[in-house]
Amino acid sequence: MKPMDALDFTGRSVIVTGGTRGIGAGIAHGFLAAGAQVLVCGRNEPAELPSADGRTAQFVGVDVCDPGQAAMLARTAAERFGRLDVVVNNAGGAPYADAATASPRLHAKVIALNLIAPLHVAQAANAIMQDQPGGGAIVMIGSVSGVRPSPGTAAYGAAKAGLHSLATSLAVEWAPKVRVNSVVVGPALTERSSVHYGDALAEVSRTVPLGRMALPQDVASACLFLASRLASYISGAALTVHGGGERPEYLAAVEDAAYPAQK
Repeated sequence: MKPMDALDFTGRSVIVTGGTRGIGAGIAHGFLAAGAQVLVCGRNEPAELPSADGRTAQFVGVDVCDPGQAAMLARTAAERFGRLDVVVNNAGGAPYADAATASPRLHAKVIALNLIAPLHVAQAANAIMQDQPGGGAIVMIGSVSGVRPSPGTAAYGAAKAGLHSLATSLAVEWAPKVRVNSVVVGPALTERSSVHYGDALAEVSRTVPLGRMALPQDVASACLFLASRLASYISGAALTVHGGGERPEYLAAVEDAAYPAQK
C-alpha cells in the first residue's frame, strides 16, 4: 500500500465537532480534500461551511454537551452517509479565568465542554462503529494545557488532561474494532488567536522551536494520519503537535547568570 493511497478517504464519512471555524474548520477541510464526506456541528450554522475540491461539509446544529443531541449527531452521520468511519472531537475551549475567583458554574461548563461532551460523542459513535465492518477511529483534540501547568485556564487544562487519559481507556475498552487516539496541540494560529494572545502573536511564535504557531492544516494532517490505515496499529497514543514544545524558562535564568555581559 502506498502512503498516499492510505490517506485517500473517498467513500468514508467523518464527523468534526466544532468544525465550522478555527482548527475544526481546518480539520474538516483536510478530510474533504482527502475525499471524505464530512459532517460538522455547532450551535449555529455559519455563513460559509468548509469546502474543498468542489465538495462542502454538511452541517447539523447540536449542543454536544447534551448526551441526547450527541447521540443524534452520530445517528445523523450514519443516516446521511451510510456509515460512520471517523470522529474528531474538536469542540472545546475556555475563557481566561482566575481559578481563585471563577464561578463554580464556569468551571463546570468548561469541564463539560472539554471532557464530558467528547465522551458523549465518542460513546454514541462507538455504538455505531462496533456494528459496522471495519470499525472506526476516534481522535480527541487535546492540548499542551493538559500536560503542563495552565494558569488562567486551570479547569480547561484539567479537562484536557482528563481527555488524554480518557482516550487511553477507551482505546482498551473498544478495541479491536475502534481505535482511539489524541492530538496534543500547542499554540495555534486561527482567526480567534488574538482573543487569547492579544497583540503578542509574534512573541508567542518566537517561543516555539520551529519558529511559528501551529496552523489548522498542521493539526488536520495529524488527524488524517491517525484516522488512516497508516495508523492501523496505533491506538491509545498521544501525538504532540507543538512545533518542538516550549523552551524551559529556567534556561534563560541560567544564561543570564552565566553570561551577564552578553545581555
